[in-house]
Amino acid sequence: MYDNNNIFAKIIRGDAPSTKIYEDDYALAFQNIAPRAKTHILIIPKGEYTDIYDFTANAPTELQSGFWNAVRKTVEKLGISGNFRAVANTGAGAGQSVFHFHLHIMSDERFKTDF
Repeated sequence: MYDNNNIFAKIIRGDAPSTKIYEDDYALAFQNIAPRAKTHILIIPKGEYTDIYDFTANAPTELQSGFWNAVRKTVEKLGISGNFRAVANTGAGAGQSVFHFHLHIMSDERFKTDF
C-alpha cells in the first residue's frame, strides 16, 4: 500500500525540500542527498506507485510515456546521455528504502551546472 507521507510524496507536494534538476507534469528529477557517484539523480513519477512493478502495471500509458521522456530529458540536460547507469531497486531486500517508484541515474561524470 502506498504511503502518502513518504519523503518523495512530500517532495512532489512541496512539503520537503529538494534540489530540482528537471520537472514536468509527469516526473520530477532531483539530486540524491546521499550520492553514490559524481552524478546521482533520482527521478520520480508524479503518481502513487510503490515500485517499478506497480508503476508499469497500473500507471496510465500517458504517465509512463511522460516519465520515460523525463528520464531522457534529464540525462540530456545533465550532459550525461552517453554515460550513465539507471537503477530501480525493488523491495527492501534489494535496497529500496522509499516506497515510491524512483529511478537512480548515476554517472562518474560531473553534470553540467549551467542550466
